[in-house]
Amino acid sequence: MGSSAGYARARETIGRICRGQADARTLRLEVLDIIRRVTGFDAYAWLLTDPETSVGSSPLADVPCLPQLPQLIRLKYLTTVNRWTGLPAAAASLRGATGGALSQSLMWRELLCRYQVTDIASSVYRDRFGCWAFLDLWRSGAPAFAPADIEFLGHIAAPVTTALRRGLARTFIPAAGGDQMPGGPVVLLLSADLAVRAQTPQTQRYLRVLVPPEPDDQAPVPAGAYNVAAQLLAAEAGVDDSPPTARVHLADGRWLTLRAARMEDTGQPPEDRDLAVSIEPSAASDRVSVFARACGLSPRETELLHHLAGGAGTRDVARQMFVSENTVQDHLKSIFDKSATRSRRALLARALGT
Repeated sequence: MGSSAGYARARETIGRICRGQADARTLRLEVLDIIRRVTGFDAYAWLLTDPETSVGSSPLADVPCLPQLPQLIRLKYLTTVNRWTGLPAAAASLRGATGGALSQSLMWRELLCRYQVTDIASSVYRDRFGCWAFLDLWRSGAPAFAPADIEFLGHIAAPVTTALRRGLARTFIPAAGGDQMPGGPVVLLLSADLAVRAQTPQTQRYLRVLVPPEPDDQAPVPAGAYNVAAQLLAAEAGVDDSPPTARVHLADGRWLTLRAARMEDTGQPPEDRDLAVSIEPSAASDRVSVFARACGLSPRETELLHHLAGGAGTRDVARQMFVSENTVQDHLKSIFDKSATRSRRALLARALGT
């Protein structure tokens, strides 16, 4: 669809966007606008992911099957063809991966064929620090994505990945005051096909913060809960062994952790038991882990940060890491540079949100 000159201009524009300071939502919207101009697509789903588990969160999507969102998410996680966790390259097309036999895709065979989807271009945004997002672009009743389209999507993956990771690092600030979420976990109970069965009284409040409904009088869509529950199903099916966990940034330095688990024995077969999704403020170790990845810390720097977050001083850290105190200081200087902080106090305030 695009020309060589058009792809080149688009890559340059996206590079400029990625060098800016846009938040993850704004960045995705601006990049999608450029992609649409040169490749064209009819629908999309772009999710940020937990960098450690690759489980989706913070969705940005425009798809024609919103009433079937639970089914769409479940099938996305259970489909092995072009799954974001297994893409051999940064981008690939469904037609290219299946040789035109789209029915090899579980998601297409059981749902998307009804919407005349003719091809899907899938991209993953990952680097050595983790997986930060994945994107699906759908075409309906249009020619398949050309190899040049897929090559273009592959070329822009690296700068977009870096921009998303750095943008996430900027969200770590000391938590602001004001409206605070409840301290304990809330629970959303889902059926095996991800239908909502029950929830605790505070669950709606959490969900409204995670994905604000439009308009405000509608119930919020628990997309984050669907994602961790779908990952549990994928793990049970042997599709992907990552834990069904996602840590999600809210606002004002606050983070939530979502986890999914099967209910205890209720006399039903294991696969028919309900799935419980817990949502609670992220623990210090969870925050520090994501912060370290977002800032691009090395394994040793990450280890040092965890020791500091646990209250250890320089001498204690040196002893625990079997290095000299001077080496600890050298690591600290590197962490300060990567995290844009100037002191231990500022570093820990950002990492821990205190």
